[in-house]
Amino acid sequence: MFKLTAKALACAAIISCAGLAQAAEPIVIKFAHVVAEHTPKGQGALLFKTLAEQRLPGRVKVEVYPNSSLFGDGKEMEALLLGDVHMLAPSLAKFEHYAKQIQIFDLPFLFDNMEAVDRFQASSAGKALLTSMEGKGITGLAYWHNGLKQLSSNKPMHEPKDARGMKFRVQASAVLDEQFKALRAAPRKMSFAEVYQGLQTGVVNGTENTWSNYYSQKVHEVQPYFTASDHGLIDYMVITNTKFWKGLPDDVRSELESIMVEVTAEVNRQADDLNNEARAAIIKAGTSEIIELTPEQRAKWREAMRPVWKKFEQDIGKELIEAAEAANKG
Repeated sequence: MFKLTAKALACAAIISCAGLAQAAEPIVIKFAHVVAEHTPKGQGALLFKTLAEQRLPGRVKVEVYPNSSLFGDGKEMEALLLGDVHMLAPSLAKFEHYAKQIQIFDLPFLFDNMEAVDRFQASSAGKALLTSMEGKGITGLAYWHNGLKQLSSNKPMHEPKDARGMKFRVQASAVLDEQFKALRAAPRKMSFAEVYQGLQTGVVNGTENTWSNYYSQKVHEVQPYFTASDHGLIDYMVITNTKFWKGLPDDVRSELESIMVEVTAEVNRQADDLNNEARAAIIKAGTSEIIELTPEQRAKWREAMRPVWKKFEQDIGKELIEAAEAANKG
């Protein structure tokens, strides 16, 4: 009897030690994104990793996968829902199949400047969008800025008529499709990683993006013209798998939420600087001309694209659009 008991105790001790060893293993958080590390999003992911591992030593390990090295544009959302990756920061244009209201961020010429974007995202209406996809397994944690979009092209574009017949690369967004159709141009869906080659080979001959994304992907090497239009927004929503996030220990989740607030403030502070630096670097490279619009020319672009608002008003909600417009007034 004693031998059996001793043996049972020994087995229990082994199982207990194994359990302790397993419990001591850090929680691995895979954070994947599709852009370069020196962009606002890339820097934010690295800062999140640094702070999480500093403040939760031995409890959390963050693995960052930049430049579509783990999942590309077309696969990252599916990977998040399957649990193959735990955090993403997709462009806001990626969420139309999960929450139609988020299409508001794709409406052209909705926000006058980034200060208006800040005011809207900090409002109750803006914050509600972060939790609008939880029924589908996606929890929004924060908005990260990239900046306002500019147009690139293989010919000069001063007025909307200059875009007619051109093929523009767009993200997979119904709003952005309609934006270019309103210009009588042809939108072409293409992943971010394919843009350079697409422009180089003529599959598309124009696109829209921020200065930092243009420079990091060397778009200025294959596009001789940029039109400084500030016509739309490229921001990201940092998201996580809802089941994974709610399954974290309360103290770990609370600390990660605090870190995310801190990282978001830093990302958004740096985004404007990075875009200004990228614009200056493109000018210095001397490969492209940047076309500055007069107030009259910009008004023509706005007028040409404005019908897109009405087309998506029912999906997005008139009150939400009005709330975003109100943010322009301060």
